[in-house]
Amino acid sequence: MSALALSVLLSLVSAVAYAGGAIVQEQVAVSSPVAQYAPLRRPAWWAAVALNGLGGLLHVVALALGPLSLVQPLGALTIVFALPMAALFVGRRAGATAWRGALMATVGLAGLLSLVGASGAQSLNTAQRVGAALVTGGVVVALMIAGRAAHRHPAVRSILLATASGIAFGMSSVFTKTVAVDWTGGVSATDLPSLAVIGVLATAGMVLSQASYRGAGLAAPLATLTVVNPVVAAVVGITMFGETFRYGTTGTALALSCGVVAAGGLILLTTERIARESAGEAASDATPADGAPADPAPVKEEPAGGAPVAVAAAAARVQAERAALVSVAGSGTVPAVAGSGTVPAPVAQARSRKRAADEERERRDEQSARLSGKVLVPASAADAPAAEETFDALVSAPGPGPGPAEGDYPPPSFGPFYGGPFVPPPAFGRRGVRIRS
Repeated sequence: MSALALSVLLSLVSAVAYAGGAIVQEQVAVSSPVAQYAPLRRPAWWAAVALNGLGGLLHVVALALGPLSLVQPLGALTIVFALPMAALFVGRRAGATAWRGALMATVGLAGLLSLVGASGAQSLNTAQRVGAALVTGGVVVALMIAGRAAHRHPAVRSILLATASGIAFGMSSVFTKTVAVDWTGGVSATDLPSLAVIGVLATAGMVLSQASYRGAGLAAPLATLTVVNPVVAAVVGITMFGETFRYGTTGTALALSCGVVAAGGLILLTTERIARESAGEAASDATPADGAPADPAPVKEEPAGGAPVAVAAAAARVQAERAALVSVAGSGTVPAVAGSGTVPAPVAQARSRKRAADEERERRDEQSARLSGKVLVPASAADAPAAEETFDALVSAPGPGPGPAEGDYPPPSFGPFYGGPFVPPPAFGRRGVRIRS
């Protein structure tokens, strides 16, 4: 196998390793939301670190075997590999908008990197290194503060943290190149500060990339990190190492166009994630309103002789609600939403109706228990109070004894003889004369 073919193969394997590490990081972020930056006690996170380290090592070997104009664009295929791998291994399928944004970011980045020309071996002096380290640290800290301030918008926070991670990784590549150029003439102890800066930036990039996956999915933060990292390195190479774009003015215009395409892909991924979050918030806000328990309708007490009618109406209404609840529960058509954490509206409504029916049954059982301890005797028409007053007094008076069994529901009503006052029938004498006394 030729060196060129081997460099292409190593570049592709490196992109797959980076994609696998990103998928594992996103799964760790989903399963441990409390650990925002570095879940050190999770073996899966260390597996992600190992995959990212393997991807970086293979990328360096590919750069040593093949030309920069070929290896660097192939590294942009990480996001293209990550989406189908996530769908295959963890069941996280990306929508059409996410695919369009990922392809736009990949094509734009690949075109931009292919237009960057190589330059001779050149290093940075001490002042340039200190200035680059201070500016990088200030920008990374500012993006972290901005991300913390945008905690109510997970997509925006994720893009800010992924941008900070990409800047940290890109500048670590710049310092790595500087140290490699210095070591061509022999290893020197003067490069120890640069090695420390490389370690700090690489660690910060790993930790920030882990935080960027929390609550924002896979596509948007990974695409941002994949684009920002080489772009920052290319900008530093052009401004500080004397690198230029190929083909003169035409190449510069094409590079700017590729940058616009890559930025459009990132914007598309971000807006798609924000729209998904807005839809999720709207659904969560609508669920409590639909599933709130409705207050049971008060039983209207009729005047003389109407109490049994009101009780019967309430019992019929409760029976109808219970029948509706049984039909909803037994129909088998209620959709189950796995992993969403929200209760579907039909299930919430059925539960609210069941709660209302239970409350109504308990109230009727209590009334029946109170009435069961009363002995009703007939009274004269003059002394008998109105049926409504008698019924209210009996309901409000405490009475001993347990209520009826649940199978006896609805409870029987009690009242003075047919719900009204007792009126003695008329009496007649021997000659058919009505006795009025």
